[in-house]
Amino acid sequence: MPEIDINNDPCAEGVAIVIFGVTGDLARRKLMPALYENFKHDRLPSPFYIIGFARRSWSHDKMRDVLKQGVMAHGRTRPIQEDLLQKQLENAFYVESTFQDPEGYVKLDQMLKRLGVKNTLFYLATPPGQYATIVENIGKSNLETCPDGWRRIVVEKPFGRDLETAESLDHKLHSVFSEEQIYRMDHYLGKETVQNILAFRFGNGIFEPLWNRKYINHIQITMSETEGVGTRAGYYDKAGVIRDVFQNHLLQLLSLTAMEAPAVFNAKAVRDEKVKVLKSIASFSQEKAIANTFRAQYVSGTIDGKRVASYKDEVDVAPDSTTETYLAARLFVNNWRWAGVPFYLRSGKRLPRRMTEIAIQFTQVPLSLFGQRNLAEEAPNVLVIRIQPDEGITLYLGAKVPGNVMMIEPVKMRFSYLEAFGGEPPEAYERLLLDSLMGDATLFTRSDEVEEAWRITQSIMDAWESQDLSNLPIYEAGTQGPHGAEDFIKDDGCFWRSI
Repeated sequence: MPEIDINNDPCAEGVAIVIFGVTGDLARRKLMPALYENFKHDRLPSPFYIIGFARRSWSHDKMRDVLKQGVMAHGRTRPIQEDLLQKQLENAFYVESTFQDPEGYVKLDQMLKRLGVKNTLFYLATPPGQYATIVENIGKSNLETCPDGWRRIVVEKPFGRDLETAESLDHKLHSVFSEEQIYRMDHYLGKETVQNILAFRFGNGIFEPLWNRKYINHIQITMSETEGVGTRAGYYDKAGVIRDVFQNHLLQLLSLTAMEAPAVFNAKAVRDEKVKVLKSIASFSQEKAIANTFRAQYVSGTIDGKRVASYKDEVDVAPDSTTETYLAARLFVNNWRWAGVPFYLRSGKRLPRRMTEIAIQFTQVPLSLFGQRNLAEEAPNVLVIRIQPDEGITLYLGAKVPGNVMMIEPVKMRFSYLEAFGGEPPEAYERLLLDSLMGDATLFTRSDEVEEAWRITQSIMDAWESQDLSNLPIYEAGTQGPHGAEDFIKDDGCFWRSI
């Protein structure tokens, strides 16, 4: 991550981040460790204040202690410099209030004025159901503007649970904040390897000429998890994979993989190109949605040598639930670059490995000579961008096995972040928090981008409502997924990469 010149920083006169829902896990596990890393590397303006806003009866010291423990437990770089952390937390303060109480926002306004803060980042680290209430009260208290400073708001995904609620949330946000003030965060876009998709594509002259329908057979985007639903069952049973992962993470990765080179590298140009990709994906009719998606639900199985419960046996999951925990989808980007190239997106819980990758399989050259079989079929050229874990890029090539027989096997050319740069890449929240403080919206989701992603997703969900799910396919936890998913892609002459 590049160093920030604080002296030339437009927000160097002092900034506060106001964390609504500071008593929750997000603040303790992600936000505070990210703020500490940025503070440690002198990336934050000075003075920098952390203001927590929640309903629990906490004192300033109680909040500081909880946030400190969060850094001690979840900080990325070791050892934690406790004296530095203590110094940072001296500028941390707490406002006790419910999100509905107007008096709490009056107290927040008074605290900002007492500290002399003009530049403020509001961060909604709360359940989505609280977003509208908080935004409305910020507006009623006139906290969204400052005559000689800036005010911005960060909204965590999910951005609605369908197209209608997404549009309603968007309307509520725009009734108080301008689009330039709104930073919709999908933390996947802050991952170094995701950002490297653009650097890899547009910074190297080798692959960009091949990045089209003439040379690429298909693309697989996979996000697999070993975990079940855990404490999120109440939310997940109403969301499923399609809302939790497909609408945001997977479509984001697709748009970055398929987008054209922006004229300039700034927020507007990059996001314009991503929106063009989503606009090129047609809404699904009922028939096409059913033909181009496959879903299933996990049952009891073995993960890492331990027996795990079936999805329906998880706490807070309805015993007759038909929520999908696995989804495979086939999408087409209908433009000149990608016409006819299938994009296969899949995600599932309780799969063998935690993994997110983009695999670009190139079209094979015709090696069927003098009636012999096509030897290259056993070693297709595949470029794999691994987002997590073991971040890096691998190119699979076909090479002849030593000996008298003409036999080709795949070999790997591999780039590893850990090996190349001597350490793990920064956490996504480190980059995204810093970008939102600096006013760089490149890695955040724009209003029309959210709408287009929901348009595609909504057409699938609408089609699913007509299906009889009494025989929803199942798969055993710890396996590669449901058997039907293999047939889903095999009919196109393709095979899923092993998880």
